[in-house]
Amino acid sequence: MRSLIFGHLVYLYTPIGILATIAGILMGGPWVWIGIGIFGFNILMDTLTKGIHTRGAAVNKQGQPVGSAGILNLMMYFQLVSFVALQIAVVWRIYQYVAGVPIEMMSWNGYAYQNGITGLELVAVVVGAGMHQGLGIMFGHELSHTKGIGFLISRMMMSLSGCAAFCYAHVYNHHLELGRAWLGPEGNKMMDDTDPATAPRGRSLYAHWIISTIGQSYFGYRTEQRRLKRMGKSFFSLSNRWIRGYLMSLPTVALFGGIGYLAGGVDGALLSLGCMLLIWAISTFELEALNYMEHYGLIRVKGQPIEYRHSWDNDNAFTSWAFIEIGRQADHHDRGETHFWELSSVGQPSSPDGSPNAMMGYYTEFVLALIPPMWHAVYKKKLAIWDRDFASPEEQKIAREINRKVGYTVDPETVRGRKLEVNYAF
Repeated sequence: MRSLIFGHLVYLYTPIGILATIAGILMGGPWVWIGIGIFGFNILMDTLTKGIHTRGAAVNKQGQPVGSAGILNLMMYFQLVSFVALQIAVVWRIYQYVAGVPIEMMSWNGYAYQNGITGLELVAVVVGAGMHQGLGIMFGHELSHTKGIGFLISRMMMSLSGCAAFCYAHVYNHHLELGRAWLGPEGNKMMDDTDPATAPRGRSLYAHWIISTIGQSYFGYRTEQRRLKRMGKSFFSLSNRWIRGYLMSLPTVALFGGIGYLAGGVDGALLSLGCMLLIWAISTFELEALNYMEHYGLIRVKGQPIEYRHSWDNDNAFTSWAFIEIGRQADHHDRGETHFWELSSVGQPSSPDGSPNAMMGYYTEFVLALIPPMWHAVYKKKLAIWDRDFASPEEQKIAREINRKVGYTVDPETVRGRKLEVNYAF
């Protein structure tokens, strides 16, 4: 039973939430708020359980993971179907709103649903869809570390979510240049040894959303420009993986634009495409929020290897299950192609050889990051502990300079005796 629950069923939490959101959209009326409601419930649960931490996925008596690769891979592949179903449900409601379908209760195979939709309900549909498409992106992230069909599904999921550049940038830039923050157009040039997905100290989540998204796309553009030049091929060809990624977004654009046009001409198309862009904005914002929380403010000296200390581990129990162990960043970056159900906490958190612990779940951190002054107040102290306990002498030197520039100077007495470590429940 433990093998079934902790090896498989706990990872179905977020997929079930996505399906519930789709069902709520189809049922209409007050049910359209279920997606937003689930997200709010997740924040509450994550906060209430922030002190419960797990060492890793369930293992048998021999210490081997109990998760079945076949079952869990199928679960991830199915998320592409969920994405398509979610978008179809949304455009159906958009069509009804634009076409002015009368609001009335109807029945299908014995199930009651509201035909037609109000403007406020449509807002709930779009926001809820964006929230859960953003959560579903984590499955695309996991599959980006695979090959063949898995990687293709990952690219499709990301492209349908408005972040076509993610897959190649994540694997060939972020995982190689972690901790080398790109400061954005106003700070430094996007060099080969910088990582847009690493957020430097002092940056807000909102700025990171824009800078990281642009930076990852630019990485793809620059990489393909060089690759195709070496191959003697034109940049503007289907051999260009950067272009192909954005072309994979066209089915979503055509679906939203076409249905909107059928319902209300040009104005309908514009409204529908606006809804699509809002869904993309929310989902990519959540994606970059994960990048932001995973490595915020951590520093790696150019040319030095990536160590456990260059990632914030997040092993809150609720986060681990709802985000399929994605918070075990230290192990993930050490073993990039390792399946999520095989990841675990690493090292001794209080030693330079271990990983700093965020000490709170992703949902809780997300709310904190939405309010930059609160985020900076918390993380300047955490980073002061990281500088003291984890940073190399060279990293400490860089940290002192950055702290001075961004106002992250902390009295050592305020963090004396504090550690970036937790007690594990199991």
